Amino acid sequence: MERSIKRLLRNGAYIFCAVMLIFSIIEAAREEYPVAAAMAAAAVILLILDLAVTRQRVKGIAANVQTAVDNLSKTVSAAAPWPMAEIRMSDGEILWHNRQLQRALNTVESRVGERIGDVFHDFRLDWLQSGKQEAPDEMQIRERRFRCLGFLPRQEAGAEPIAQLLWVDSTELLDTRDEFLRSRPVVSIILIDNYDELTNNLSDSAVSNLNAALNECISSWAEKIGGLLRKLERNRFLFIFEAKELFRITEGKFSLLDNTRGITNPNGIAATISFGVGKDGASFKENYDFATLALEMALSRGGDQAVIKDKFDFSFYGGRSVETERRSKVKSRVMASSLTALIQPASRVFLMGHRNADADVIGAACGVVALCRSLGKKANIVVDQDVSSASKLLELIRADSEYKDIFLSGQDAMLQADAKSLLIVVDTNRPDQVESRDLLESMNQVAVIDHHRRAADYISNAALNLHEPFASSASELVTELLTYTVDAKAILPCELTALMAGIVLDTKNFTVRVNSRTFEAAAFLRYQGVDPVDVKRLFRSGFEETVQRYRIIESARVYRDYMAIACAEENVSRALAGQAADELLSIDGIRVSFVLFRQEAAIFISARSIGTVNVQVILEPLGGGGNAVTAGAQLKGITMEEARTKLVGAIDHYFAP
Repeated sequence: MERSIKRLLRNGAYIFCAVMLIFSIIEAAREEYPVAAAMAAAAVILLILDLAVTRQRVKGIAANVQTAVDNLSKTVSAAAPWPMAEIRMSDGEILWHNRQLQRALNTVESRVGERIGDVFHDFRLDWLQSGKQEAPDEMQIRERRFRCLGFLPRQEAGAEPIAQLLWVDSTELLDTRDEFLRSRPVVSIILIDNYDELTNNLSDSAVSNLNAALNECISSWAEKIGGLLRKLERNRFLFIFEAKELFRITEGKFSLLDNTRGITNPNGIAATISFGVGKDGASFKENYDFATLALEMALSRGGDQAVIKDKFDFSFYGGRSVETERRSKVKSRVMASSLTALIQPASRVFLMGHRNADADVIGAACGVVALCRSLGKKANIVVDQDVSSASKLLELIRADSEYKDIFLSGQDAMLQADAKSLLIVVDTNRPDQVESRDLLESMNQVAVIDHHRRAADYISNAALNLHEPFASSASELVTELLTYTVDAKAILPCELTALMAGIVLDTKNFTVRVNSRTFEAAAFLRYQGVDPVDVKRLFRSGFEETVQRYRIIESARVYRDYMAIACAEENVSRALAGQAADELLSIDGIRVSFVLFRQEAAIFISARSIGTVNVQVILEPLGGGGNAVTAGAQLKGITMEEARTKLVGAIDHYFAP
């Protein structure tokens, strides 16, 4: 502004001074030095005086203009129909406000001199400092809802910044928006997931009575919620309701899950349902697709639970009951045929499990190597041999000449893979846990063989997904596949031993998660010549490791009367921590065990259960995974005590009503 005023006040004084300087130069050329010096000095003095007077006049005019502008601004702001205020940014003090702000606050007293954080609770100015012109959250002033706008006028250098705030009454707009969001449709699919088991070998009248009880249970629950319920099939229902009811449903922890379990058939089998919910889709079809995907996720995690799918993520409810086996040998035969069809056209086959590969990863991978060999395909196992809890098993396998060049690092596999290569992931379904995520993301063809409950961030682009959460181990699943695809005599002794070691590891010597199919797979391996004594030798530990294991057990403390939580103060291996967690379950009265141990810059949790408590659901909020009786989690950037506090919080949340 001062520059513009200077241009308006510009006069001819500098031209006169310039002429005098020219004449002084001429006089100097004529050797009239005194006259020339006097003229030059007069010109300089005149120019300095003119600049000083002009500067003083400019400052005075600018101050008057600024005062007029400020008065006009405040006059206009005072008459504006919305609340306004000026705030000092350094301490949030209110320097000025109009009457509309007083009316909004329902007060006749001036709030000048008070801090904005005292007038509006927890009001912050950081959004304004970051360059934004609207506060991120709406403000509630009595019964009205406002959006706060603000800006920082350009300040003179060194001046204290002052913000101008404006509150826009958006009550009707925000209420309309909220009502729109509350009335958005939510599509859900309800499936009686063990219907075949419930109706097996029942008479028609018993089936009719059971159906009537199930229909009444679901219909009465849906009637309380409101919405539209339609039966699509004998065991499948479509339920559409408004989004505002979803909060009530989640607050009740999907009470329909518990209500349904109260219905039993004449044989004493309790009914269970799986609940898939789709929301926030752009259309009914997209919501229905979300609901279908959520239902598949619920079933892949064992059923008897609810899963909500929105545009970005999954949310899980329930899943605490003991899983009931629902597997079919027909599916195993179909999967065996599909896997064979996937391997045959591949140029190379790579096998990969989770990081820090254990006996189940190595056993399942070796079983698939045998399948590939029978089809004449080259297969490689991607594993970090220096960081593995199955070092003895790897040593046994490497001794066989067929496995001379089988093991590769993730980088070597990346160099050897091409567009027609196939990657088979075993014993995990989470992309963040695989041995080499770069290899996973670079492959065009991926297959997954896993027995863990599916996580929200599962490998979703698999061409084949053999996912059986009711199986004891990935080695059991691969053994079943081999019975349908490979001549048993073509399987190498080291491969048979590796498969048996994988089953023994995950079943804790056939004590947890075992079923008839597990014993059938083990019987097949035993019939082919596997020596159980050789397998047992693979799991023997040294004297120092045994002492460490008992030190971990000694540090355990009992929580909730039947849970043992142990914190290892020294660095131990995952295998050793898992062994300590297993051994804690052998203590009378202990049904669940957690071992926390430090490795590198993270705290790891190894969890075990005898089946009455689902440890996977407990650790899932901490980023963990696994299954109902064996799970783990990894916490980075926290101390051991903080990790224990988080674990206790997750346990309490699991048991919260």
